[in-house]
Amino acid sequence: MAIGEQEKIIPIFIEEEMKDAYIDYSMSVIVSRALPDVRDGLKPVHRRVLFGMRELNLGPNAPYKKSARIVGEVLGKYHPHGDAAVYETLVRMAQDFSLRYPLVDGQGNFGSIDGDAPAAMRYTEARLAPIAEEVLRDLDKDTVDFVPNFDESLKEPTVLPSLLPNLLVNGASGIAVGMATNIPPHNLREVVEGLLHLIDRPSASVQELMQFIQGPDFPTGAIIVGSDGIAEAYATGRGRIVVRARASIEAQRGGRESIVISEIPYQVNKTTLIEAIAELVRNRKVEGISDVRDESDREGLRIVLELRRDAPGKQILEYLYRHTQMQTTFGVIMLALVDGVPRILDLRQLLQHFLDFRHEVVVRRTKFELDKAEKRAHVLEGLKVALDNLDAIIALIRRSRDPETAAAGLMKQFRLSEIQAQAILDMRLQRLTGLERKKIEEEYRQILKKIAYLKGLLASKAKRMQLIKEELARLRDQYGDRRRTEIITSADDFSIEEMVAEEAMVVVVSQRGFVKRMATSAFRREIGASWPAVVAEGAEDWPAQFMAADTQAQLLCFTNIGRCYSLRVLDIPVGGKIAQGKSLAHLLGLAKEERVVGCFPVKEFGEDQTVLLVTAQGQVKRVALAAFANLRRSGAAAINLREGDELRAAQLCMGNEHVWLVTAHGRVLRFAVESLRPMGRNAAGVRGITLAADDAVVTGQLTTGEPSLLIVGERGQGRLLKAKEVRPMGRATRGVTGLKTSAKSGPVVGAALVRATSDLIVVTGDQHSVAWRTAGELKQQGRLLELKANERVVRVAALSLPHGMA
Repeated sequence: MAIGEQEKIIPIFIEEEMKDAYIDYSMSVIVSRALPDVRDGLKPVHRRVLFGMRELNLGPNAPYKKSARIVGEVLGKYHPHGDAAVYETLVRMAQDFSLRYPLVDGQGNFGSIDGDAPAAMRYTEARLAPIAEEVLRDLDKDTVDFVPNFDESLKEPTVLPSLLPNLLVNGASGIAVGMATNIPPHNLREVVEGLLHLIDRPSASVQELMQFIQGPDFPTGAIIVGSDGIAEAYATGRGRIVVRARASIEAQRGGRESIVISEIPYQVNKTTLIEAIAELVRNRKVEGISDVRDESDREGLRIVLELRRDAPGKQILEYLYRHTQMQTTFGVIMLALVDGVPRILDLRQLLQHFLDFRHEVVVRRTKFELDKAEKRAHVLEGLKVALDNLDAIIALIRRSRDPETAAAGLMKQFRLSEIQAQAILDMRLQRLTGLERKKIEEEYRQILKKIAYLKGLLASKAKRMQLIKEELARLRDQYGDRRRTEIITSADDFSIEEMVAEEAMVVVVSQRGFVKRMATSAFRREIGASWPAVVAEGAEDWPAQFMAADTQAQLLCFTNIGRCYSLRVLDIPVGGKIAQGKSLAHLLGLAKEERVVGCFPVKEFGEDQTVLLVTAQGQVKRVALAAFANLRRSGAAAINLREGDELRAAQLCMGNEHVWLVTAHGRVLRFAVESLRPMGRNAAGVRGITLAADDAVVTGQLTTGEPSLLIVGERGQGRLLKAKEVRPMGRATRGVTGLKTSAKSGPVVGAALVRATSDLIVVTGDQHSVAWRTAGELKQQGRLLELKANERVVRVAALSLPHGMA
C-alpha cells in the first residue's frame, strides 16, 4: 500500500455476520458431521474409518491391526478432527449390542451393555467384518465420485457403493443444528424382501411394504408393544415405538417365584437398570423383591429378581415396566441427506432412494467394466494379428534399430494401433507356443461374450434391475438371520401370560373356599397319607377339588347367584402342602352372601365346548364356553335365575356326557347332555327334573362311562348306586329313587360320582371329617359314619388326582 493511501473500510452489521457464520457452521455440521447419507447410511466419520481400514488392507481375512494405527490413518489422511471421535466410531461399529450387523471385527475390550468403557486404542485391535465388504465392494470400479481430502494431498469417496441397505439395517442417530435423526435398526432379510417387492412393484404403498418389513429389529431383542407407532413412522417419517424388556416369571424351590429378564430395550444400560430396580426396593416403592442378581454370562443376558413367598409377581413386573427402563419409547425420526439436503423420508422413499443409488452404481460399474473389456479385446486383436503373421513380425522387429522404429513399422505394415503394437513388443516368447495361442483365442472369445453382455446390460434397465435383485438375494441368503425383536400388534394384545413360562400346576380348592396352586414337582400323593396332608394342620379345612392347569390358563368360577368370574391361574398364590392359600371369594371380589359353587380351568375357549349349569329349582342350561371369554373383573351373568332360585353346579362339558341330578328327597335323574341345546348367558334354561313341592336339587354332575353314584343323607346314611341302576331317562321327568329319605336318614345333602379308585371325604357341621382312601369297599346302602346327636353331614366330595399324578 502506497504511503498516504487510506484503507477502505466496509461496514458490516454484526447481526448479519453472525447469521451468515452460523448458517455456514450449521450446514457444515449437517452435511459433514451429524447426518447420514440416504445412499450408504453412513456419516463422514464412519465412511472414512471404513475407507481407511480398506486402504490398510484390513479385510476380514487379514491379521488384526492396532486400533491406534487405524485411528492414526484416518486422522492423518481423511478426518481433521479429534482422535476420540474416530475411536468412538470404530468402537461403536464393533459392538454387537449397538449395531444390528457390526461392520468392524474387534479384538479386545470394546465396551459392554453394562456401560463399561472400551479399553484404550493402544490395547484393542480391529479389522473389517465380512459384511463390511458389501459396503466397500466395487469401490475401485469408478462407481462413486472421489474428492480431495482436507489438504488436497489424497482423494476420498463422497459415498461408498454399498450393496448393504445400511441406513435401515443398522439405523442411525445424530443431532445436528435445529434437526436430529433417529432411525432404528431393522432385519436384513425383511429389508431385502421389501426392496425386491419394490423392484417388482414400483408403485407399492407403505402398507404393502409393511407386509415384508414388520418393524424395527433391535440387536438387543426385546418386545415392541403396539404397531400404530411403527405404521406412523413408516408412513410419515416420525413415530413413537414402545419397547419392553422380555421377562418371565419362573417357579423356584420352596414355592417361591422369580422374575427373570432375558432381553432389555435398545440402548438401555444394564447396570443402570439394575441399580434403578434396587433403588426402588431400598426405598420400599416396590414390595416383594428379596434379591436382585445379575447372572449374565457368555450365553446371554439374565437378570434375576427373586420374590418373597406369595409375592404378586405379575403386579411387581407391571410396576417395573411403568417405573424403570424396562419399558422405553424409541422416537423415530427418519431424516437423512438426499443430494446433500436433509429430508424426512417415509419407508418407501428410503427404499426407493437406495434402489436409485444401486442402479447408478450398477450403471457406472458396467461402463467401467465395458471400457476395460473393450480395451482388453483391442489388445487381444493385436496379439491375434501377431500370431497370424508371426514370421513377418519377427523379421520386422529384428531389422528395426530400436523399439520405437519397430512399433512404427508394426503400426504401418499391419494397421495396428499404438497400444496393440506396444502389446506385441511386450509379449513374452512363451506366448508363441501352441497352447498359449489357444489361450489367447479362448480369452478373446470370452471377452467378446462379456462385452455383448455388458452392452445388453447398459441397453436394458429391466436387465439391470434383475441384476440388482440377484445381488440383493445373495446378500440376504449370505447374511440374513432371524428376527430378534418380537412385535405385539396392539398394546391390548400384550398380556403377562405370554411372558410367563408355561408350567404344569395343580390347583387345590378347599371345602371352605380357599385356593392355592402347587407345582406338580411339589405335589406327590404319599401312600398311606390322608388327603388333609395338603392343607395346614389344624386349619379345620379339607380339599374339595384338585385340578390340573398350567400357568397360562384361566379358572372360571361360577357362584350361587348365577354369575361367572375369571381368575388367571398365575394370580392364584403358590403354596406348599401346609399352606392354606387365599380366599377364593377375596380373589374374585365376591359379595358377602355370594359363594363359588363350581370352577374349572380353561386355556382355550373352543367353539365346540359348553358349560352345564344346574339350579336348585331343577333348571338346567348349556352355554357356549366362548360366551365367558374376556370377562371383566366384575364378572358377568351366567344364567337368569328365578326368584328364590340359586345355582348349584357348573361343569365343563364336551357334548357326549350324561347329566346326573340328585335332589334332597333322594331322587336321581340321568339324561344325555346332548338333549340340551346351547343358550345365551341371559337365558333361564329349561326344566331338567320335575320336583315335588318341597324338593330341591342338591347337585348336578357330568360324567362319561359307567361310574357309581354315592348319595349321602344328613344323618350319615348313604347308598352307592351302580350306573345300571340309574338308566338314562328323558329330561323334565321325576327320575328314580336313589335314597329313601326319612327322619332317620334326613334329607340328601350331597352326592358324588365315584369309581373304584376315587377318594371320598364326608364333612360334618363341626368339621369332623372322615376320608376314605378308595370307594371300592363301600356298602351299597347303610350308615356311613356314626354321628353325635346334634351332628349333621354338610358336604360330600369325591377326589381324583389330575391325569398322570396318581
